[in-house]
Formats: sequence, structure tokens, C-alpha cells
Amino acid sequence: MNKPKLLIVEDDSFLQSIYATKFELENFEVFCADDGEKGLRLARKELPDIVLLDIVMPKMNGLDVLRELKTHDETKNIMVLLLTNLSQRSEVESGLDLGAVDYLIKAHFVPAEVVAKVKKLLKLV
Repeated sequence: MNKPKLLIVEDDSFLQSIYATKFELENFEVFCADDGEKGLRLARKELPDIVLLDIVMPKMNGLDVLRELKTHDETKNIMVLLLTNLSQRSEVESGLDLGAVDYLIKAHFVPAEVVAKVKKLLKLV
């Protein structure tokens, strides 16, 4: 079986590397972007199985990335899991309305729990 492809779009390089390492150890093929524009380009190029997407980022925020992904045929079926520190209900609801499968508040989940959530979403467990 092919490794599941994961795209991490996160502007905090420390968090990005922690998540990337954790997922690589779980046999994922991991791609990373540190701003929304790069994230969108990588999603179109690599067509990952799932995207971990931060909302507050430079150049293009996560909700705009999500909106773009969901409006194009080649990327509209990519699962997007919002990973954010924004817990305002309106932001979260916007993300879910735009097509995110779920959201996780960064401060409430350790990386192992995020991995478990992604595996569940991809039906790998």
C-alpha cells in the first residue's frame, strides 16, 4: 500500500517540524508549507490525502486556502483538517461551512492525538 500523503500548512516552524516528524514516524509521506500560497501550490501539485491547515498565516490565510481547494475539481475532495489556535466559534464554523472535515485547537491536542485523528479520518485504524 502507498503511504498516505499529508500536507502540513503551518507557519510556526517548530510546530511544523514536530508534526512532520511525528507523521513520518507513522509512515506518512509529508509535505510542508509555511504560508497559505505555498500550501495551495503544494496541494495542487501533490494532491495529498489530507491537509493539516492552520488558519492564521502569512500571504494567504487558511480559510482562503480552504475556499480555493474546495472550488477546483482536482482538489475539492482533499480532506482538510483545520489545526488552529483560533477558537472563535465564527472562524471554526466558517471553516466547517467551507468543507473542512473537522478542526482541532492546537493547545488542546498533543501531536500523537492529531496523528490518531488523521488516521481515523483516513480510515487507517
